[in-house]
Amino acid sequence: MIHTCLCKDLGIEYPVLQGGMAWIADADLAAAVSNGGGLGIIAAMNADGESIRAEIRKCRTLTQKPFGVNVMLMSPYVDEVAKVVAEERIPVVVTGAGNPAKYIKDWNDAGCKVIPVVASVALAKMMERRGVYAVIAEGGESGGHIGEMSTMALVPQVVSAVRIPVIAAGGIADGRGLVAALALGAVGVQMGTRFLVADECNVHENYKQKILAAKDTDTVVTGRRLGHPVRGLRSAFSRVYTEKENDPSFSAEELEALGSSSLRRAAREGDLETGSFLCGQIAGLVNRKMPAAEIVRSVCSEAEEILLSMHSYVKGVDSV
Repeated sequence: MIHTCLCKDLGIEYPVLQGGMAWIADADLAAAVSNGGGLGIIAAMNADGESIRAEIRKCRTLTQKPFGVNVMLMSPYVDEVAKVVAEERIPVVVTGAGNPAKYIKDWNDAGCKVIPVVASVALAKMMERRGVYAVIAEGGESGGHIGEMSTMALVPQVVSAVRIPVIAAGGIADGRGLVAALALGAVGVQMGTRFLVADECNVHENYKQKILAAKDTDTVVTGRRLGHPVRGLRSAFSRVYTEKENDPSFSAEELEALGSSSLRRAAREGDLETGSFLCGQIAGLVNRKMPAAEIVRSVCSEAEEILLSMHSYVKGVDSV
């Protein structure tokens, strides 16, 4: 069985984290992933502190295993969410969309292991200096908000730059991706798109069907003009957004309004016209629904088989 320091330190069986997908990663999915031996993550998104507390407590009724909360630092409720996370002594706090420096000490004091998502070596080094447990090096192949570097280029550079554990994310959905991440120096992976089609994922069925039907070239990046690019499936919404983004007469404020609530409409309502179906480039490999626990185990068992067979690629040197 694949076992890294991540397993020991986080109290999990497999080095697999579930992505904290806004409007999608709730207590049901997080508990299912944790019960399957990975680390489930609840997305705090733009919810207020007490809403997140309720979701945390619900998750505790569904699993006795460790789980985490993803804190979106751009949220207007981030201060109260950060306080709730510390009060509830969440085992793992994953952060995204910003710099969590102002909260790290309180989280560490509460016994939370802090794992920021980073898209550059500079941010990874800064987070290490601030005392985080690990970082998630996320390449631009991922869904949702993305950086400019690819996973293959970013992960080894982050690994070489810091001494803390590094988790790879972006474009990973099977055992081959886990093996590649380990070869690059990571100690585990975070997957989001693969868990969109988990049985326990409460995302709208239209969303799941679009993921299952996706091909390798079916994602597109929008939002570069606003400075926060996001990756999602080509759709009626993405076509309209791209047209408006390329129209200089359409203001930044109008673009922000156009994108507002589009992910919620996709995830909760399955709106095929005005919904934004965020996912990673790996969606073309996601072609079957299954329980979250089976996803975790299948990824790791496939990785084990690959690692055990790789000796056949290496030619020994005969002694003389």
